[in-house]
Amino acid sequence: MIRTKTPEEIEEMRKSALLVGDTLAELSKHIKPGITTKELDSIGEDFIRSHGATPTFKGYFDYPASLCISINEVVVHGIPGKREIKEGDVISIDCGTTLNGWVGDSAYTFAVKGIKDEDKQLLKVTKESLYLGIKTCQVGHRLGDLGYTIQSYCESFGYGVVRELCGHGVGHQMHEDPNVLNYGRQGTGAKFREGMTIAIEPMITLGNKEVVFQSDGWTCTTIDNSTAAHYEHDIAITKDGPTILSSFEQIEKAIGTNNNLELI
Repeated sequence: MIRTKTPEEIEEMRKSALLVGDTLAELSKHIKPGITTKELDSIGEDFIRSHGATPTFKGYFDYPASLCISINEVVVHGIPGKREIKEGDVISIDCGTTLNGWVGDSAYTFAVKGIKDEDKQLLKVTKESLYLGIKTCQVGHRLGDLGYTIQSYCESFGYGVVRELCGHGVGHQMHEDPNVLNYGRQGTGAKFREGMTIAIEPMITLGNKEVVFQSDGWTCTTIDNSTAAHYEHDIAITKDGPTILSSFEQIEKAIGTNNNLELI
């Protein structure tokens, strides 16, 4: 069942969503060749807890970390560990925070200096598809309109649109109804209603759209080892159109101060 939220509840959700952005901005300051994904996870968890929130991901279906850090061919759900960041890496960091009972969930893909031109375009197009999709989230439009917009835009560049994973409703729980697919047919699916809150997260590959889940039960990689990109925003549907609750602004400001990263 899709549960709508009041304007007051949406404002509480915004606080948690913005904390995710602040956390990703803090992580932006530390990404550099040689740092391990485990070290980044520790920085993220300390930051979240120091702001009175808890890391939503930690313990979720026994997930062992606070962040999902996915590098290059890893699409999503990369478990932080000993892997070191290298020059030219593409790094998607997905983060969730629970603050005052409300969940914020957002992701951003970072480009370490030396990134390939083809990867730069993948990141650019994936981020653009997110914002194009958000524009379709008008009262009376349908989920299929959103999925079709993301799919058609990304496929026009020859990219793969992952089918096995999707966005979702968000609120008191990280995953609520409805499922928010990154592909679909116009005019199909549930209608957007005022007060709906969803997380939109295109997961796009440079090559084949097919993915493989590794033996740890979490790590999802491209079947052909091509690069993947992942961006995510929390939004609310209002009578005046979609409102983005999360933010990339502070993240991109922090990227600009880190000589190890490129802003795409």
